[in-house]
Amino acid sequence: MTVMSYLGAIGAAQREAMEADERVVIIGEDVEANVYGTTGAGKSRKDKGDFLEMFGANRIRNTPISEEVIVGAAIGAAMTGLRPIVDLSYSSFLYMAMDQFVNQAAKNRYMFGGQASIPVVFRSAMFYGLNTGAHHSDRPYPMFMNVPGLKIIVPSTPYDAKGLLRTAVDTDDPVLTFEACLLWGSKGEVPEEEYKIPFGQANVARTGDDVTVVAISSAVPEALAAAETLAGEGVSVEVIDPRTLVPFDTEAVIRSVQRTGRLVIADPAHRTCSAAAEISAIVAEEAFESLRAPIMRVTTPDTQIPFSPALEKQLYPNRTKIEDAVRRVTGLMANTLNNELTSPAPRM
Repeated sequence: MTVMSYLGAIGAAQREAMEADERVVIIGEDVEANVYGTTGAGKSRKDKGDFLEMFGANRIRNTPISEEVIVGAAIGAAMTGLRPIVDLSYSSFLYMAMDQFVNQAAKNRYMFGGQASIPVVFRSAMFYGLNTGAHHSDRPYPMFMNVPGLKIIVPSTPYDAKGLLRTAVDTDDPVLTFEACLLWGSKGEVPEEEYKIPFGQANVARTGDDVTVVAISSAVPEALAAAETLAGEGVSVEVIDPRTLVPFDTEAVIRSVQRTGRLVIADPAHRTCSAAAEISAIVAEEAFESLRAPIMRVTTPDTQIPFSPALEKQLYPNRTKIEDAVRRVTGLMANTLNNELTSPAPRM
């Protein structure tokens, strides 16, 4: 094992994939100057010379500044034998290529009767929480969950970032990977050797008995911090990281809820039609009889993201909001309020 940053783990996965299969190429805006590699110590760095010298300019290609062109070219390249990794920069930029994603990448294998596969990975970064304004702060993965034919991954740790990306490159279907920039600098232990994490296999990041918290992307470390605080209050919280939203590990969540009887979902996306909404529906349909309290969602309000740091900071799921939601479903918040109301007034 070695310690890597989240971004360094992505660079390591890309390098491994390119070494393992000459059909793997990297394309995107300015990627020739911004491909990330790793040093021997696992630290991430912009490594133009390393990647270009190892793989050549034919396999790392700059593109025009046009997302529709980039995505369309990648789909065509994938259908004719390559396995592209596409760097689309901001996740908000995916909107400019919606027709290519929805009508081409997602549908072509079906429309052509399985005669062509689309083995392409689309990387994009969610720049929320960094005061980049409404045009650059979206978390659009729920939109793409609604499109049959696309696989959606949301790694939250360096270990998952590397293992899921390696699986994505070897997958014969289009994969969208959403990276929270808030996690790029996080570090963790990562095997130096090649490994892959299967899609549809959630990670139980912390075991517990009283409440299940399903956390997505940057909400995972916040949920773990909340669980640590709540343990001091006598509440045992199980934290589940789905890692992939399509396919989704329904069984892992249902098993946990059947044991704990309570569910809180922390999802950085907007509340309406969010991943949290879908997970809530799944549990309500398949484990309603196990619920001992209403399901609670901790999400971002249905509002545009402000540029103001003070305003933006209040919007996303954080450890305090997750703690309050857990207290509500366990009755701790009600007990605290009752104690405050029934306690004798302080003597003056």
